Amino acid sequence: MSAPAAPMTPRWWFAPVPLARIAVFRTIAYLFIPVDVFLTTAWVRAHADVPTEWYAPLLVGRILHLPSPTHTLVLVVQWALVLAAVAAATGRAPRLLGAAVFLLYAEWMVIAMSYGKVDHDRIAFLVALAVLPTIGRARFRDRRLSESAGWAMAAVFVTVMLTYFLAAWAKVRFGGWDWPTGSTLTRAVVRRGTPLSDWTLDVPGLLPAAQWLMLILEFAAPLMLLVRSDRARIALALFLIGFHVMTYAGVQIIFLPHCIAILSILPWERLTARSGRRPAQSRASSSSAAL
Repeated sequence: MSAPAAPMTPRWWFAPVPLARIAVFRTIAYLFIPVDVFLTTAWVRAHADVPTEWYAPLLVGRILHLPSPTHTLVLVVQWALVLAAVAAATGRAPRLLGAAVFLLYAEWMVIAMSYGKVDHDRIAFLVALAVLPTIGRARFRDRRLSESAGWAMAAVFVTVMLTYFLAAWAKVRFGGWDWPTGSTLTRAVVRRGTPLSDWTLDVPGLLPAAQWLMLILEFAAPLMLLVRSDRARIALALFLIGFHVMTYAGVQIIFLPHCIAILSILPWERLTARSGRRPAQSRASSSSAAL
């Protein structure tokens, strides 16, 4: 048995994974898009009714000379994206429909982020949409191993890691080392706190300590690439999702697209293998009873 590949080496990037993992994650990712369009980014629809003069395209929009978002364009992109995502979730024409979903979602993000703040919680999900069409067909019980699937999941994994690491780098770059001793979390709790977090305002030093812990963990994010076993992957995903759930419970902020990207870490093939064994076991039991 060969030793595990070191992170970021060619053997690590192309370590094959079961296609069943792709089938499950792809379905989750594509079915999330209608939720995102009509719930978490429903405000993008309002850009259809603002003057085009307010549109300040992102760099990618300027390079590609993307059109200004008129009322018609925003509605067409919105509904074409939703329909393409639902169709892609069926697993049919994965390359064609997957590419269409990626391009439409990228345009949806350009429309969303070209009027002010740019959210960093979208990049890992956007990378996932970009690499999924490169894999091709995959079924829920497909146990075949694929290097292209391994590369795609590694790309998403690295982007998830970089989301945390670069967030810490941005904190220090723009806020300096005074950021962890500042009042960022205090302001967040004052403005958006819940009964689950209001009590932290009464504990001296707790929130600054939490900021230091957050910064340390974000800078340590590259260590997550060392996970090897399925159990370690499950534990890592639960830890990351748990952090975002806790953040939402405390200050009502959650990065849903990033959470969906985190799900790519999980060994979904184990779930489909279990569901596939149950009918077989039931048939075997029925045959024994008949005899």
